[in-house]
Amino acid sequence: MARIQLALNVTDLEGAVAFYSRLFATEPAKRRPGYANFVVEDPPLKLVLFEGPEGGTINHLGVETDVASEVESADARLRASGLSTTGIDDTICCYAEKVETWVVDPDGTRWEWYVKTADAESMGSGGEADAMCCAPVGPEPVVLGRRDPAD
Repeated sequence: MARIQLALNVTDLEGAVAFYSRLFATEPAKRRPGYANFVVEDPPLKLVLFEGPEGGTINHLGVETDVASEVESADARLRASGLSTTGIDDTICCYAEKVETWVVDPDGTRWEWYVKTADAESMGSGGEADAMCCAPVGPEPVVLGRRDPAD
């Protein structure tokens, strides 16, 4: 079963964990410094919290799948529809080993399509990605239905 992932930036992780624990009647599935995630059964949701100065904003959105072939199929479907993706990547992100692909909407919102293959001890594979979220900066958003002003 696939589930939607909502990754939020929060200024007070403890307060956010307390709030979302009550809101969804469940405790976090994983807690690390500056990070928590919930696996909510009803409604099916993966809620991820990143502590940082930009509280109240969306970090990224995602779709968590059960198997890597679903990520590969999604990547192929997105590309066939004219969207730019990062391609399939095996990585460590959000304290998990993952197979993932990313796409960016016209407003710059990052979407991750992924499967978690194992737990990991680190936030990411290193560098600046460890600071908050491992989402790549690109690809550039694809805007469908707009014309280049030079045309």
